[in-house]
Amino acid sequence: MKRFLVTGASGLLGLNMGLQVSGSIDMIGQVHSNRLQNVPFQQMVVDLADVKQTQRMMEEAHPDVLIHCAAMANVDECEQKPELAQRINAEVPSQLAELCKKMGTYMVHISTDAVFDGKNGPYTENDLPCPINQYALTKLAGEHEVLMKNPAAVVLRVNFFGWSLSGKRSLAEWFVKNLQVGQTVNGFMDVQFCPMMVNDLVDVIMATTERSLSGLYHAVGWDSMTKFAFGYELARRFGYDHTLIKPVSWHDGDLTAARSPDLRLKTVKLASAIGKPLPGWQDGVERFYQQAQDGYPERVLGLMQSS
Repeated sequence: MKRFLVTGASGLLGLNMGLQVSGSIDMIGQVHSNRLQNVPFQQMVVDLADVKQTQRMMEEAHPDVLIHCAAMANVDECEQKPELAQRINAEVPSQLAELCKKMGTYMVHISTDAVFDGKNGPYTENDLPCPINQYALTKLAGEHEVLMKNPAAVVLRVNFFGWSLSGKRSLAEWFVKNLQVGQTVNGFMDVQFCPMMVNDLVDVIMATTERSLSGLYHAVGWDSMTKFAFGYELARRFGYDHTLIKPVSWHDGDLTAARSPDLRLKTVKLASAIGKPLPGWQDGVERFYQQAQDGYPERVLGLMQSS
């Protein structure tokens, strides 16, 4: 059985991956400030910003596969703390890529659809990125570092939603939690994206590792929608009042950093590589809803270790 090391195991993607596939793989999850309890995988408490700790983690875990999910993903926080964003989003992936190459570990690096300026979407992997904020700039630097230091690695640009440890890590959670208490929310009419349910993304990542793909791939939902429409579809499925979602421009939002209005990515390359189309948002919304009915969000919240 292959050993997987998943960084950011308390984050939205890392945690759902651990819960979904830990029975079929030998998994170790790296966590830092958010420690977990009652999870079906081993944990290593490591500050990835510390070079020595990161090297020791890799040496002790000695994984066959590294899934690097950890990142500084708060776009506005990256704008306020650019040096920290550069350390976490660019320098850490660079170090891990070097270590993986040295150890013969296959590396999957999780990047973002936000590397484009949104002027000419939908984008293919051959289109030239043009980051317009510190988050996108540092994530793009991370992509370049990983592929330069370790050409056998794969970089996946993603956009996903699901249930998280904090209950507020994804746009879908934000819509649902506000709508269920009758709170008015804004929905951006001028931002298009291709959301994928996190559990579907886990399946895509596992298909990627099975084929040992290398290079750059777009791993988002095959179809697109506006963020307003996404909120509307969630409201419809959960039975909430969709009129609580107000159609606005992202320019009217309380945001520090600039946002790309068109985050649509083409997924033909990855679909061809894994032999099937990538999942779309419709099935993802249904899966998200069914998890809510089954009490999954509450179970995830209960995994946070008590202080």
